[in-house]
Amino acid sequence: MKTRWILGAAGVAAAGTLVLAGIAGVHRAADSVPSAPKAAHAALPGRPQSFLGVYRPGVPESAAPVASFDSATGVKVNMASYYSGWNEPFQAAFAAALARDGAVPLVQVEPYGTTLAAIADGDDDAYLLSYATAVREYGKAVVISFGHEMNGPWYPWGAGNTPASVFVAAWRHIVDVFRSDGADNVTWLWAVNVVAGSGGSVSDPAAWWPGGGYVTWVGVDGYYYQPSDTFTSLFSPTITLIRRLTRDPLLIAETGISPSAQAAKLPGLFAGAKAAGVLGLVWFDDDKPSAHGPDHDWQIDNDPAALAAFRKAAEEYR
Repeated sequence: MKTRWILGAAGVAAAGTLVLAGIAGVHRAADSVPSAPKAAHAALPGRPQSFLGVYRPGVPESAAPVASFDSATGVKVNMASYYSGWNEPFQAAFAAALARDGAVPLVQVEPYGTTLAAIADGDDDAYLLSYATAVREYGKAVVISFGHEMNGPWYPWGAGNTPASVFVAAWRHIVDVFRSDGADNVTWLWAVNVVAGSGGSVSDPAAWWPGGGYVTWVGVDGYYYQPSDTFTSLFSPTITLIRRLTRDPLLIAETGISPSAQAAKLPGLFAGAKAAGVLGLVWFDDDKPSAHGPDHDWQIDNDPAALAAFRKAAEEYR
């Protein structure tokens, strides 16, 4: 349940003049919850369908793992993801290192050690304000996701562990705190898990939807565990559910393919993402235990066939 990547392009500098305010203005007549206006957003490098991101161990302590992924794949990413514990400060040095190389951070905030009710009630506002101030002072574009994969049961903030209404209240409160502090350089990514291939344990994400005014992009996390998995079978059912809620831009925020199928499945992953019109993909380049079977090593760095497939598919994608 984790992935990281982003696709760099030669024209990133010129394309970077696109502002998120324009992207975020996509029609959202399907939004079911009245909400506040969206904040203005800072420019992001790239353009729609140009993002390729990565998560790798060793970030955010250093940006070197991102650079080594670029070198190994021959594909320059323009987004890098990292996971941030509650009460952990914003990693401005890491973000600045990415910015120097034309990339943006995707911060996956995981609220361990607190409760969503406490967040919604304002008990953690001192931390949230300090974080918002740090992001505002950093000044460049930052993508933030909070409590990802909440429609699954494996996290304390997720389905069956915390009511969806409490998640919504916490999400809205966090966004309101950032806005009150003027941190308008944040792109808010609401990231859900795919409903397909989960044995019925993952719910339709509609109950967790905070409303269009509180979300900039929608993220979807999904991994190719089974030989029969395709982009259509894995992601399309969830995308259909999301489009009942919003027309916000969509990012595949975490993905990976089982090692034996990487070379064969990577072209279809990229082609499916392009056909679906998503903003991009984030590859989870790590070796993680899996509830679906033995440990899954999602890394492609040491497999020449997978590297070649990744490079070719990424080039065709952008």
